[in-house]
Amino acid sequence: MLDLIEFLDPVPVHQLNNDEGYTDGQLGKHIDIYEEELPNVEEAEIILMGITENRGNSFFDNDDIAANLIRKHLYQLHYWHSHIKIADIGNVKKGDEITDSYAAIRTILAELLKKKKTVLLLGGSHDITLAQYGAYIENGKQIEATCIDAMIDLRGESPVRSQNFLLDMLTGEPSMVKHYNHIAFQSYFVHPRMLETMDKLRFDCFRVGTVTESIDEMEPVLRNTNLLSFDMNALKYSDAPANKNCPNGLTGIDACMLTRFAGMSDRLSSFGIYGYRPQDDVGELTARQISQMIWYFFDGRYKSLQEANFDDRNQFNEFHTLFGEVDTLFLQSKRTGRWWMQMPDQEFIACSQRDYLQAKHNDIPERWLRTQERN
Repeated sequence: MLDLIEFLDPVPVHQLNNDEGYTDGQLGKHIDIYEEELPNVEEAEIILMGITENRGNSFFDNDDIAANLIRKHLYQLHYWHSHIKIADIGNVKKGDEITDSYAAIRTILAELLKKKKTVLLLGGSHDITLAQYGAYIENGKQIEATCIDAMIDLRGESPVRSQNFLLDMLTGEPSMVKHYNHIAFQSYFVHPRMLETMDKLRFDCFRVGTVTESIDEMEPVLRNTNLLSFDMNALKYSDAPANKNCPNGLTGIDACMLTRFAGMSDRLSSFGIYGYRPQDDVGELTARQISQMIWYFFDGRYKSLQEANFDDRNQFNEFHTLFGEVDTLFLQSKRTGRWWMQMPDQEFIACSQRDYLQAKHNDIPERWLRTQERN
């Protein structure tokens, strides 16, 4: 077994709470935190891991306190989800070179994924997504990946690593990305030809306006996701003041809803929250926002435990529909209200009530069509 402690620094808990301690109702009292001894990761379902590597973003001035500031506010929130065991394994040590940090993150994450853990990566620049993805390559697992970001980081002409890392992720060999989704991009930040290329690859990209108008449509997207990467520049300045370059974007409530959807997924195994710049924050409001997003991720995971076994059809409403010449079965969970749609190969994919209503009115649901095109 990999000796994780060689790669990790402990959490300075006493500095975060000024030695005041936590009450029985707060998360800081219930999370198994690496202060002196590494937590028993075998007993935890969700693992928190801090990232201090930020050299991939030229806007970072060697700032490595992001993860600890997020923890400061996360530990103060109240613990509502006693069925979920959480461990915090501290911060990954920064390597001499950025590639050394990538290797350490990839190695630790690959080990935790082998143990069927869900890992939250906190802090660091958005290019850490590449190390996150590398863990799946190391384990030989093909995945569906999703980024939530105002920009699409495919700018090959940029020398800034956090602005071009998707090129390696989506075009590198071996390719373990069977599908890619991009949520909440802002059109004026994205070259039209880039979107054309993404569409030709049958990748799905959703404008921020589409997301905010019909945010429930993102739940099936996130339900199918294995790797989720959230760049904080997706939020507008008023809701995340560390994001000083973007007046528009998702609201804090949108972000919490999306992370709750992610928590409800039984496929998602790693979730990185990147791009938090403490030096630009106001009153640590962005750190507070991130901590609440994480709380909602826990809340989603708790709700997912209530879902029935998919094989127990008595727990699902069945709806047979015919659109075109296609006879399709839709299932709706009686417990959570979520929907699934059967494809011609008899496999079920996550969908929404809107897909069912379209099929009911003899229209081909776009989600059905896009999935069929990729098969």
